[in-house]
Amino acid sequence: MRITTRPLVAGVTAALAVVALAACGTTEDPAAEAAGETAAAAGPVTYTDERGEHTLDAPAVDVVSLEWGLTENLVALGVEPAGQADVAGYNTWDTVAPIDAGIPDVGTRGEPSLDAISALEPDLVVTTTDIPENVIAQIEEIAPVLTLRGSDGEDPIGYMRQTVTTLSEVTGTQDQAEAVLADFDAKVVEATAALEEAGVGGAEFTMADGWLANGTVSVRMYTPGSFFGALGEEIGLVNAWTEGGDPDYGLAQTDVEGLTQLGDVQFVYAANASEADPFADGLKDNKVWEQLPFVTAGDVHRIPDGIWMFGGPLSAQAYIDALVDALA
Repeated sequence: MRITTRPLVAGVTAALAVVALAACGTTEDPAAEAAGETAAAAGPVTYTDERGEHTLDAPAVDVVSLEWGLTENLVALGVEPAGQADVAGYNTWDTVAPIDAGIPDVGTRGEPSLDAISALEPDLVVTTTDIPENVIAQIEEIAPVLTLRGSDGEDPIGYMRQTVTTLSEVTGTQDQAEAVLADFDAKVVEATAALEEAGVGGAEFTMADGWLANGTVSVRMYTPGSFFGALGEEIGLVNAWTEGGDPDYGLAQTDVEGLTQLGDVQFVYAANASEADPFADGLKDNKVWEQLPFVTAGDVHRIPDGIWMFGGPLSAQAYIDALVDALA
């Protein structure tokens, strides 16, 4: 699974430490106990994921999340994960919806620790189809599993809505879901008007990220089938990079030479202080980059760190704000 700008890093040491920690605590959390009683009173919940229809005895209270986008959506619904894959990584790349650094770590997103998950005795484990089916089957021997796609290249915003709704159904937080999605809708209306007022409605833009390895910059472009690419078009902008997106995330690969096909666009990109900026640092003094029309025009915009490129309504609103700030 590769859905960030860098390879996933194994977290075996952290996962083993979590198992030891989980075995030590025996004191019941009164708030969690009360939430459990409320969920039990709500009765069974039937949900449909990418594998079919399933039923929980009651809305889930203790939820382990194996993917950051799902985690952000849970946080937006007021549900803090009982366990999380790569806690430190999540809090580095998704500062829009941070989680407690003390939440038990259950390994990496690509290689979750079955022992760490089992020690937490969760009501539900949420993950994506990026995890192999045989691993999902092993997790399902521990607890019920909700499996969703990370995104949908045909309709990323619609799938975001569906994801929020499904997570709210399994956690009994439907009212919060309605409020979160309503806030997102209001942000789209507000941003569309702001761009029009500034005279940049309908402007061409591109969204990118990248990484620097062995002196070479690899560039990843966000087509209209990507979450951030679709959000730009949702507020009236026109995505200038339309080809090559993968079916799930709508991402296309290129390099600095490939960017020469772009003309006068607003070039927007994401980076993070935890690693080198692939454009400002990686392409410094690169003659091809320096002569690109949007570079010479000063139309290169780095969005604030910590807006997760594959998140939910909270990252969507932060990204929309970043686009308006950059262009208007």
